[in-house]
Amino acid sequence: MDRRSTAPVPPAAAQPSPWSALLWGALVLASVFIVYLPALSGTPLWDDDGHLTARVLRSFSGLSRIWLEPGITQQYYPLLHSAFWFEARLWGDACAGYHLANVIEHATAAVLFAVLLRRLQVPGAWFAALLFALHPVCVESVAWISEQKNTLSLVLYLAAALAWLRFEEERRPGRYALATALFIAALLTKSVTATLPAALLVIAWWRRGTLRAGADVVPLLPWFALAITMGLLTAHFEHTMIGAQGADFALGPVERVLLAGRAFWFYLGKLALPVELSFIYPRWHLDASAVWQYCFPVAALGLAAFLVWRRRRRRGPLAVFLLFAGTLAPALGFFDVFPFVFSYVADHFQYHASLAVFAAAAAGLASLLGRADARWRLGVLGLLLGALGFLSWRQSAEYRDHYSLYGATLERNPDCWMAHHNLGVVLVNAGRPAEAIVHYQRALALRANYVEAYTNLGFALTQLGRVDEARAALEQALRLKPDYAEAHNNLGNVCLAQQQPDAALAHFAEAVRLNPHYLYARLNFGMALAGAGRLAEAAGQFAAAARLDPEFADPQMHWAVALTQLGRFTEAEPHFLKAMELQPDSPRVHAAYASALASVGRQGDAEREMRAAEELSRGN
Repeated sequence: MDRRSTAPVPPAAAQPSPWSALLWGALVLASVFIVYLPALSGTPLWDDDGHLTARVLRSFSGLSRIWLEPGITQQYYPLLHSAFWFEARLWGDACAGYHLANVIEHATAAVLFAVLLRRLQVPGAWFAALLFALHPVCVESVAWISEQKNTLSLVLYLAAALAWLRFEEERRPGRYALATALFIAALLTKSVTATLPAALLVIAWWRRGTLRAGADVVPLLPWFALAITMGLLTAHFEHTMIGAQGADFALGPVERVLLAGRAFWFYLGKLALPVELSFIYPRWHLDASAVWQYCFPVAALGLAAFLVWRRRRRRGPLAVFLLFAGTLAPALGFFDVFPFVFSYVADHFQYHASLAVFAAAAAGLASLLGRADARWRLGVLGLLLGALGFLSWRQSAEYRDHYSLYGATLERNPDCWMAHHNLGVVLVNAGRPAEAIVHYQRALALRANYVEAYTNLGFALTQLGRVDEARAALEQALRLKPDYAEAHNNLGNVCLAQQQPDAALAHFAEAVRLNPHYLYARLNFGMALAGAGRLAEAAGQFAAAARLDPEFADPQMHWAVALTQLGRFTEAEPHFLKAMELQPDSPRVHAAYASALASVGRQGDAEREMRAAEELSRGN
């Protein structure tokens, strides 16, 4: 083997001084902060509410539940949800804090990326870091709060890789333990980091031209075992708890190969030309009888074969291919993940994998421009980074709120039924049900069996008083999915509006049976029971609702009212006081308390509370 094959990458320049590294790090952080300024004021999007720590889990006992009760959070990534828990303790529901954390973690990952490349003597390390920091493909991971799983896990992934390289140099047990602990932390943040041990083997082969079983492979075997365990656990959760099953995931082996080949080139294309990026891309139709669809996997295999053939001359390109494709593997279609319902590809799927391409691009440009005039070289690189930064700045503005995000999505993907549905939910929550109905109907036109859209359409129609139409929509939802608790709850409200209290009670009871943690179903069931004179049962439902969310005033107030009507005011009064503590500016809480006080003969206190209620009503 010639000398070039043992040293595929030219050695880096002399190590910079600590001050130089600090200046580069500060430049990365400042650049990322400027680019993501539009997103820092962003509101929660899509499933952010499912990732941010629920109020009931914001105690120390809640933290233990995050670790010990799989299913209590949206995904079993306990370290990620511990980070969210800690952030909730720091700034509660203030979104700016979460966005700032994402920005800092992204910048930190970029700095660690540069440090790793310098350790590996790859030219253009800091330029690679800036490419990664400013590239628009990363916007989805940084501007979307839920994707803190990406930014935080990449920090841990890179820290584990650096620790491993240090272990390779010193072979000390303490170094191995540190690297392993960081790898476990990365796995508990996001399971895509399971690809790290394979990536480390690729890097070892690239550096030396061979793999040593005892030195390279054996120490990583426990990592592979951990990776497989976490991968299987994540796949189980995706299938059984998140819903990655059914007709939308019924792909045969051929279709999965077609998908993998097409996705590989799609992701590579978006890195090379980051235009027309979308939160939800159109979902491809995979057709094993369409000859043109085989071009993608054949081309990918052809590229791999060519790089294998050329490996004796240059190992670097094959290593980049293996790192990119290998890190992408969990998202290429061989394993089902819930977002495949909407689209087979997403920008955040390639957040970790993109590093290999950025490293190759930076090294290539460093070699190409190495002998150019410094001012000309600086101008070219500055122009490229400035263009990427501008595109990311513009892209991050789309993540400020639901309207901008779904509006941009529908502009590029008009048939995105998920965006139509979710925009409808946002409009209902904003008190605009008539506008929401248009989007629900469009979603149903695109996806005829969309149970959630029928359910939410029924809710919007109910708000407009169109209860007959609402009932038809909700009954269709239950024909499609008889065990859908939300549809039963909404149909219960329709039955109340149609003066059918017994039918309403039956639907509310079924909603609670199907989902005992459904707070609003318990509230509605309790109020329907109270209306039917079944006060003791109503109090039980309100108590259960209060336990589900101790920081929500409504269950406390209704529980107190029911206890008062049962003649148990002494038990009721603490719940009135708790409701007023939670919602001090609520006229109806004060009015309910005033009525209860009057019922037990405390007229002076009742008048005081009624005056407070009237003043708050005038203020509102």
